[in-house]
Amino acid sequence: MNILVTGGASGIGEAITRKFAEEEGNKVYFTYNRSAERAISITNNLLNTRAIHCDFESDSSLEVLCNMMNEMEIDVLINNAYTGNYLNKHFHKTAANDFLVDFTRNVLPVIRITQAAIFFFRTKKSGKIVTISTAALIGSPPVGSSQYVANKAYLEQMSKCWAAENSKFNISSVILSPSFVLTGMTGKLDERIIEQLIQDNPLKRLLTKEEVANAVYKLAHTSESVSGRSIVLNAGESINLQQAF
Repeated sequence: MNILVTGGASGIGEAITRKFAEEEGNKVYFTYNRSAERAISITNNLLNTRAIHCDFESDSSLEVLCNMMNEMEIDVLINNAYTGNYLNKHFHKTAANDFLVDFTRNVLPVIRITQAAIFFFRTKKSGKIVTISTAALIGSPPVGSSQYVANKAYLEQMSKCWAAENSKFNISSVILSPSFVLTGMTGKLDERIIEQLIQDNPLKRLLTKEEVANAVYKLAHTSESVSGRSIVLNAGESINLQQAF
């Protein structure tokens, strides 16, 4: 199996890269931008991995990656990369143009990469797309997360479109929505916020990167019938949420 993991040199992405690389028969391609040292370390220790530099803010860099899609002959695309912060400013304090900038660097690149993957998947009439979203879309989103949550919501709806338009080509598309995971992107949060997240979790602990990677691995190996769905990974925290009218 050939897999492409975007943002696969750090955080959740690195855990996903390492999980798939455990199988010697897999070829794991992963992109990185600022994590060059980690990328080199991964490829030195896992000989069935290949690192590809890709800057989501560079059209030429994205073009190179998209043009490589046929060469890689991927079976699975993991849309994981995200540039920026988990929490920024309150919505009313955020400049309108900041939403456009964030969308341009976090949503449009995913669209371009996924389009390239789908073109290839259609030629071989098979393929899987797993897009990492967030459980913050369920219930009340964290204060200051409007940019991040809005981008993830957009991609979640796009994933459903990818599933609907490509099912007859044996191409599946699913969303994995994990609860809060402590990574480089989220590690700067106030310790009090993190402690509250732990207390709110039914398991009284944070979800781990490895747990997310295991879930992605299983989705990549499940039936193509599992498509167009959003799989929430939050220990049942949202079970009792009800809509009020």
